[in-house]
This record gives sequence, structure tokens and C-alpha cells, in this order.
Amino acid sequence: MSEPISPPSPDTRVHLSPQNEALRVELHGAWRITETRPSWPALIEGQTPGRVKLVWGRLGDWDSSLLLFVYEVRQWCRVKGVQCDFVDLPDALQKLLQQLEVVNETRMPVDRSRDFLSMLGFAAQDVWAKTKEIATFVGECVISATGLIKKPHKFRLRDCLDEMQQCGAMALPIVSLISLLTGLIMAYQSAVLMRQFGADIYVADAVGLVMVREMGAMMTAIILAGRTGAAFAATLGNMRAGEEIDALQTLGIRPVDFLVLPRLVALGLMMPLLALYANSLGILGGMIVSLGVLDIPPSAYWVETLTAIDLSDITTGLIKASAFGLLVGLAGCHSGLRAERSAAGVGRATTSAVVMGLLLIIVADALFAVTFNVLGW
Repeated sequence: MSEPISPPSPDTRVHLSPQNEALRVELHGAWRITETRPSWPALIEGQTPGRVKLVWGRLGDWDSSLLLFVYEVRQWCRVKGVQCDFVDLPDALQKLLQQLEVVNETRMPVDRSRDFLSMLGFAAQDVWAKTKEIATFVGECVISATGLIKKPHKFRLRDCLDEMQQCGAMALPIVSLISLLTGLIMAYQSAVLMRQFGADIYVADAVGLVMVREMGAMMTAIILAGRTGAAFAATLGNMRAGEEIDALQTLGIRPVDFLVLPRLVALGLMMPLLALYANSLGILGGMIVSLGVLDIPPSAYWVETLTAIDLSDITTGLIKASAFGLLVGLAGCHSGLRAERSAAGVGRATTSAVVMGLLLIIVADALFAVTFNVLGW
């Protein structure tokens, strides 16, 4: 038994025909974008069939109005968990529908009918899947590094040197500015507190220890996560979108060997050097504030800094810097190699690289803090 339902446009008609647990939807008339098209939620209100089948009826001229209606039906079926059958629709309409879904895939409506525990479970599954994916990528990098140690002549030294220049020498201006300002800020804040107790000279101890053990490596890693990690993701994402990575795999060349390892080695080598440079500028910034605000001579400031800092403090900062560099490189390369093959996918990969890099830096720094405290460093 057919139940005709007429939308506001007189030329557009939709017939809903229940068939057991399925719902047959026949499309008739002319569909024009200039007319008001039917609203699927209004047509299906109060019904939840087990399957929805769209049938090509007596249609006249149609344009994107029909495409949007069919897309609305498919999205409703996905949200409600209803099977949809669009086999009878023309191939041209199905191709247009696939293109529309690709464009709007990130705008997929979320099923709000799930309870909190269900949403928590799905989120946990997603986190576990991403964790396994990252662990697999790290394993591939370790295997490739082991293979290149056995056959060092296969390592692309020229690419590594180019990346060292990009992530090292080219990053000096921004690292210089941030490190100097960090030292200035810490010294000024410490000076306000120390002056109350007549312990002005201990500003050198505070700035030196904080810069060498923590802030030098941390600030440098954060800068490189936003600068170099994002660049790695964008470069590899564009190569993936342009099918260059597929071409390497076709030639029997592993992308991890060819693209990832030179970048990881470059970051791992340059990060400690940049951290030492950042430490020096941070201490210089503290010296400038101490001279201008506390009237402490640079020679006295430097002597006090040397008494506060020993080799274990410097080693701690260098270990953190090397680890942070590898983590930033891993985050950038992993996001780039897993990027979607589109401009939007490259953008999302770049954002993911920065966010993942910062997250890994913070987590690693917390683990280092606990480890060094246990070891008494």
C-alpha cells in the first residue's frame, strides 16, 4: 500500500511504501535547487525501518537538490544504524554522492543517542588503535635503523645534512629570541622574590638551573614541534597526496629508510646543540636583568652560575633534548605518512603532528622528572 507524501514543491514527490521491515522510497517529479526540497526527517518522523531502499521513479529534470536529499537520507541511515540500498539509483548520481561524502566526511553527524559509557568505550578503542599504530611505526623505525647500522652506505647522508641545516641553523633566530626572553622573564620574576630576602645573587642559581635542566630543552623542543615537526608532516603529506611515496614502494624502497630516518637523525643531533645554545642565551638574559635591576656585576653572576651548575645538570638537559628531538621527528613523520590524499588531509596531518609532538614532549618530560629523581640526578 503506497502512502504519498507531498513536499512544498508541487513538482517534487516522494512516495514511501512500507514493505515488511523495509521502506521503499520512490522519487518522482522535477527536483530543482530553486524550489524547497523535501525534508527527510519530517518524512520519516516516527518511523525506524530496518532498511531503506531508494528507487528511481518518474523523474523529470533534477540538479543538486536531489543529490542533497539523497545525501541526507544516507546520513540519517548511518546515524540510526539503518541499512540503505541505493543500487537502483543512476551511476552518475552515485558518483556525485561519493564525492559529496568525501568533502563532508569530517562533518559526519555524531550519534548522540549513545550513553556516556558507550562513548567512553569507543574513545578508549580509538586511543588503543592509535597507540598500536604509533608503536608499529616506532618498531619500523627501529628495524630500519638496525638495518642501516649494518649497511651504513645506504644511509642518505646528503638528505640528513640538508635537514640538519633546516632544523638547526635555520631555527637559530627564533630559538635565540625565545631563549633570551625566557631568561629575562625568569630572572625578573626571581629578582622580585629574592630581593625581599636579600638574596639577590641567588637569581643566578635559579635561572641557571632552570634553563640547563628544564627550560632550555623544553622551549627548544616546543619551537621545533611547531616549526620542524609541522614541516615534516606537510612535506610527507604532500608526497603521499602526490603518490610519490607509492612510487617509492613500487620501486622497492621503504619510505622509512628513504624519508624518515634522515629526518630523525638530523633532529636527534641538532636538538642537543640547540638546547646548549638556548641555555647560554637564557643565562645571558638573566645576567642582563641582574645587571640592570639588581646591580650584580656580570663576573659575580657568572661565578655564582658556575657554582650552582655541575656536569650532571648539563647531562640531564642534553638527554632530554635528544629524546625530545626524536619524539618531535616521530610525530611529524608519522602524521605525514598517515595523511589523507587531499589538501585538507595534509592540513589535518600538520595539526596532528604539532599536537602529538607537544603531548609526547610533556609526557616524556614528566617521565624524565620521575626517573631522574629516583636516580638522584
